[in-house]
Amino acid sequence: MKFFQFPIFPFIILLSFILVVAADLNSDKQALLDFSSNVPHPPRLNWSATTPICTSWTGVICNANQTRVIGVHLPGIGLKGLIPSKTIGKLDALITLSLHSNGLRGNLPSDIFSIPSLQYVHLQHNNFSGLIPSFVSPKLVVFDVSFNNFSGSIPPTFQNLRRLTWLYLQKNSLSGVIPEFNLPMLKFLNLSYNNLNGSVPDSIKQFPYTSFVGNSLLCGPPLNHCSAISPSLSPSSSPVYQPLSPETNQNQKATASKERFGIATILALVIGGCAFLSLLVLFISVCCLKRKNSETSGILKGKTSCAGKTEVSKSFGSGVQAAEKNKLFFFEGFTNSFDLEDLLKASAEVLGKGSYGTTYKATLEDGTAVVVKRLREVVAGKKEFEQQMELVGRIGRHPNVVPLRAYYYSKDEKLVVYNYMPGGSLFSLLHGNRGIGRTPLDWDSRMKIAFGLAKGIAFIHSQGGPKFTHGNIKSTNLLITQELDGCITDVGLTPLMNTPPTMSRANNYLAPEVIESRKITPKSDVYSFGVILLELLTGKTPLGYAGYEDMVDLPRWVRSVVREEWTAEVFDVELLRGNYVEEEMVQMLQIALACVAKVAENRPRIDEAVRTIEEIRQPELRNRTSSDSESNVQTP
Repeated sequence: MKFFQFPIFPFIILLSFILVVAADLNSDKQALLDFSSNVPHPPRLNWSATTPICTSWTGVICNANQTRVIGVHLPGIGLKGLIPSKTIGKLDALITLSLHSNGLRGNLPSDIFSIPSLQYVHLQHNNFSGLIPSFVSPKLVVFDVSFNNFSGSIPPTFQNLRRLTWLYLQKNSLSGVIPEFNLPMLKFLNLSYNNLNGSVPDSIKQFPYTSFVGNSLLCGPPLNHCSAISPSLSPSSSPVYQPLSPETNQNQKATASKERFGIATILALVIGGCAFLSLLVLFISVCCLKRKNSETSGILKGKTSCAGKTEVSKSFGSGVQAAEKNKLFFFEGFTNSFDLEDLLKASAEVLGKGSYGTTYKATLEDGTAVVVKRLREVVAGKKEFEQQMELVGRIGRHPNVVPLRAYYYSKDEKLVVYNYMPGGSLFSLLHGNRGIGRTPLDWDSRMKIAFGLAKGIAFIHSQGGPKFTHGNIKSTNLLITQELDGCITDVGLTPLMNTPPTMSRANNYLAPEVIESRKITPKSDVYSFGVILLELLTGKTPLGYAGYEDMVDLPRWVRSVVREEWTAEVFDVELLRGNYVEEEMVQMLQIALACVAKVAENRPRIDEAVRTIEEIRQPELRNRTSSDSESNVQTP
């Protein structure tokens, strides 16, 4: 009798493989549970031993066959405290670690950076301290630990990371010299605002000034020349500045004095002085002539240079009564620390000229910087203007609306004053200085900005009535805080103007019905919001900005690409090089396309967009919302 012969050896191998795979995933799961049990976190971190890690855990990404954890994405989720060793460091298949914008602190366990598969590290905007671990993965592509408290020197092991593309170490307390980097793939570098010294290595001199600024002992191109540094010293040597003996110091001073006051220098000073006196006489003559002949000179008029600087004029129009000259009205919460006369004495820089007037950055004598918008073509009377400003002041209490600090009204001049926001506009962050040395906006930051903008618009609309639509939403009117929150400016100005914003078809933010009939509604604001979403997703410049090469009719272009099923071609290449979640990007693209529907009735309300974006950022809210709505249904 013959027995059936089963090939037992291959079966044992297959079973062993299955057991090893299960053990690896279980090991990853236990490591993350150990992390969550030791790091304080909010309830939305829904990690549990009883739920599947690859399909239900917030922020956890597994590989295609769900056998290993390859990504941990927990930006801005509210983590606090220390990261224990032998937790995240045990995820030996990890590719992406994103824990930025949390409250994590203390030393980083060395076992994290030494994970051999690790490629993308985003730990910026925390409170980490101590040394940056020396042992790092040779596969690192992105390394961002900016805005922390790291000290010590840049690890020498970084100089041979052949795949490193982005290195962000700004706003720490790093010291010592910069290694002679040998990084052929390095495209983005920022070492600013540390305590680095010595000279900038030749291998990274091509990066801009902003990559190194804020290191007072650092020199060499693109910074100042290293006149006080011995030329024999290499960047890897520790002494930087050679102390001078009294005799040497005296001789050098004498030599420098002779060089400083050479014949050519004296001639240059004489010629420059004559030219300055001539210009001064000309300037005084022009001012006297204007004072004599002009009756309509206004506030903040001056002589503007090519650099955008302007001297603030002290003259008033004939319609401004003397008793009104210092009547700046300040809103509650803002101290009356300056008056109109202080604004007139301030140095001013033109920030831009828009549909509603010219915007200046005014720096007061005490160093305080404010933004002054000089409104033009205002048709509202004084009472209507003051009533609208009162409403704008109330709306400005929302965290995603730029608060109005003060305003001024007279016959010839209407001014509004805001706090200065050094982060600049979304437009400048997205489109400014693209190329080497630029720090691009990552996906999490763009999501946060979009969510903040949606909430700000929703709050404006919630106030009710036609005067609570914005009417001029665009990326230049969206200012960014240091925490990367979006704040809308120019709120409530449209009803005061003689004409709405430029109604040209070249203004790509305007809804079709606004261009055709000049009818501004909440749904037209939704359209403008949708264009900004497309701008965030594509990185392309909408029509209406002269001088930008990558400028397109955004809604039309995106529709055509999606229609041809080339969806991947839509997204900004800066996003695709970094850390992103493709599913979230596609979902945001769907929201944007719904918002830019040609027919207003087909667009969602802005509060619906807020809810959808919140569900994308926090998927667990979707289930909670549906269960809450079911529980609220009343049976007859």
